[in-house]
Amino acid sequence: MTDASGAPLVLLAAGGTGGHLFPAEALAEALARRGVNVDLATDHRAERYGTRFPARETHIIPSDTVRARNPVALARTVLALGRGLVLSYFVLRRIKPAAVVGFGGYPTLPPVGAATVLKIPTIIHEQNAVMGRANRQLAPHVTAIATSFAGVVDAEPALAGKATRTGNPVRPAAIAAAVPFVAPEADGLVRLLVFGGSQGARIMSEIVPSAIEQLDASLRTRLLLAQQARDEDLARVRGIYASLSIAAEVSPFFSDLPARIAAAHLVIGRSGASTVAELAAIGRPSILVPLPGALDQDQFANAGVLEAAGGAIRLRQDDFTPVRLAAEITKLAANPQTLAAMAQAARSQGAPDAADRLADLVMRTARIPA
Repeated sequence: MTDASGAPLVLLAAGGTGGHLFPAEALAEALARRGVNVDLATDHRAERYGTRFPARETHIIPSDTVRARNPVALARTVLALGRGLVLSYFVLRRIKPAAVVGFGGYPTLPPVGAATVLKIPTIIHEQNAVMGRANRQLAPHVTAIATSFAGVVDAEPALAGKATRTGNPVRPAAIAAAVPFVAPEADGLVRLLVFGGSQGARIMSEIVPSAIEQLDASLRTRLLLAQQARDEDLARVRGIYASLSIAAEVSPFFSDLPARIAAAHLVIGRSGASTVAELAAIGRPSILVPLPGALDQDQFANAGVLEAAGGAIRLRQDDFTPVRLAAEITKLAANPQTLAAMAQAARSQGAPDAADRLADLVMRTARIPA
């Protein structure tokens, strides 16, 4: 249950996307403050993040996502998950962790599944307002369940009995960026931040520039805009803003996104779990466009939490038109007090101590002395 240094060891299992790795990174930092070492089990996508994750050792585990009912594709997925399960079993036998913590997505199935076979304490963390398919498969078998939002498993007593609401851990950079919101002056700059993540930048590049074109010229001159766009959209988006004399920074990636969220008067984006958690932790108003077509409708539910609190405007993608977006931006820019109220409402849903609360749950579940 300890590594060669004598410190307790916990294995974190997270898919190789920011949405899964960021909360895992926050937990790793919180566990490190408690003298607990961390290993990471992930898939090959995490390699693009380099060595930034604070893990003693990283284990690349084969996995795949169930995407279709095609028999060949399903067989390929089952084979990949089976290989991952076998490899995870031998990794766990070698490193002997005190607990395994999964952060959702199919890449967590093999490590957490192997841990249940080996009777190692297991925790899954559900980042979204509805439980995802992978976590739903694991939930009956794990030792403890952590949720970001209230009520995720209340309808299922067997799961609710082992569930704890911890909130969704956010990156240390998001905690550091959580400064009070300052509303724009009546005729001052209005800072807009636009991003869509790996699955949403295209729609932002299609809709937002066209909406900005429709704004009154007096409002356009007040805008200071930062927008994420895919490589193939950069020239077109930059060209539109240049033709409008908009002060805009357009880039395929922002490494300092939490700081940019904190600097914004209004954020326009998707509503993935990490995005919603950082908007709430920092406390910024937003217009959220959930990714359509998801079987679990997780982003729609996530955005609904902030909308119900008064911290966000939720627009279905069919309603996310240049005309509608221009109208919403115009209305908000004309009412700084509304932006301030939205910022406060978003902040009320934040859990800046989520990483510590999750770390406490891991310590208890693994029976690691505090």
